[in-house]
Amino acid sequence: MSGKPCLFCEIVKGERPAHLVLETADAVAFLDARPLFKGHTLLVPREHIETLPDLPEHMLGPFFAHARRLAMAMETALGAAGSFVAMNNKVSQSVPHLHVHVVPRNRKDGLRGFFWPRHKYASDEEAAAYAARLRDALGRGSAVARDDGAGVAQRAPQE
Repeated sequence: MSGKPCLFCEIVKGERPAHLVLETADAVAFLDARPLFKGHTLLVPREHIETLPDLPEHMLGPFFAHARRLAMAMETALGAAGSFVAMNNKVSQSVPHLHVHVVPRNRKDGLRGFFWPRHKYASDEEAAAYAARLRDALGRGSAVARDDGAGVAQRAPQE
């Protein structure tokens, strides 16, 4: 972490005001100060963790269970038809502290989503090569997918 104070750590410590939605031993959720829609909530780990890859494995389940609960609360508390759940890691991450956006959504609410330019693979072979590179990075011994020889990933058998 740089020498600059972390905005979200200050909120977690109670040093900066925020409208808290959820407080647990490991996470805090609060209303976004610049919401896409009213009720837009940010979920952060109490510990200063910058990105999802930095989140310790033992925290994954509990952290995303909180995100799930917040998504359900958007519907029950706010009458939303659903929710948008998103995060950025490094690129476009406005605060270098892991945070999940949970945003209430309704049909025809005007949010058109993000501009995501699509880039097609030149061929099935190129797609298979990208999949293979990702599987290799995940590590063959613990990868959840295997190649059936035709470049199609399938779930690895349970051991």
